[in-house]
Amino acid sequence: MSPDTPDPERSADRSGAADRPPVEGPPAGPDSPPAAPARPTERTTGMDASAGHQGPTEWPTGAAPWAGHPPFAPPPETTVARRGGGRSVATALGVTASLTALGAPLGLLWAWLAPGTPVRQTPDGAVYAVPQPEQPIAADGWFSLLALGFGVLSAIGLWVLLRRRRGPAGLLAVTLGGLGAAVVAWQVGRRIGLATFQRLVDTAPPGTDFTKPADLRAGGVDWFGPLPLPHGNLLLAAFGAAVTYTLLAGWSRWPSLRPEPEPDGAWPPAPGAGGGQSPPPGLSWAPGDPPAR
Repeated sequence: MSPDTPDPERSADRSGAADRPPVEGPPAGPDSPPAAPARPTERTTGMDASAGHQGPTEWPTGAAPWAGHPPFAPPPETTVARRGGGRSVATALGVTASLTALGAPLGLLWAWLAPGTPVRQTPDGAVYAVPQPEQPIAADGWFSLLALGFGVLSAIGLWVLLRRRRGPAGLLAVTLGGLGAAVVAWQVGRRIGLATFQRLVDTAPPGTDFTKPADLRAGGVDWFGPLPLPHGNLLLAAFGAAVTYTLLAGWSRWPSLRPEPEPDGAWPPAPGAGGGQSPPPGLSWAPGDPPAR
């Protein structure tokens, strides 16, 4: 047969081979050539990473590109960190509210200790019975001492009781709680006996002597629009709490501020303690000092 004349038998063999499925060869060995990549069967738009050009990419029919992959889930460390942050915020808010509520008994104690100022009713109104009374200064002094002591004790108590929540959140909570407790103590203490004093000022005849309840002259709250700004000795409780908590953190023996287990002097650990094994008698591969955490 000449090259220009088609061979009918070869044409038939070629057409039949196209209809037959491919024959699987022997398993690939270490010296066998790499297999050709499979052809995609479904078109989707995107970048063909194997070809390196922009064009259609095909996937098996009925299968999505993400089929067979597990759903995305955040790492467990992220979930634990979020829970720990939420618990810290809740603890800080609870501490702030508790310390603020303790300002009420602090105000009662201040009203009991601070002396009242003697006044006398005149035709022009109530005036001090003496030209320069010392009672208002004593009221400020008692409040300053009580507020400062309250802040120091609050910081120590928070440091001891909430060992697992030590840190910036605890410092912020005890500072805000001391500030709120001072404001509440001031308002509670100054209102004890204030209604009786106002009634006597309005109805008492001239020459009547009575006392004015304790109040602050070296502290108060100024309003800058809707924002209240305490000043004076109302800041002493927050100041004492912040300084005490900072000093406790600075002198803490643990870098994390939280109690940590300490080695008992034997290093490496004994068998069964953390999976460690003791060296044979007379031999030691342990360093001179245990490694830092």
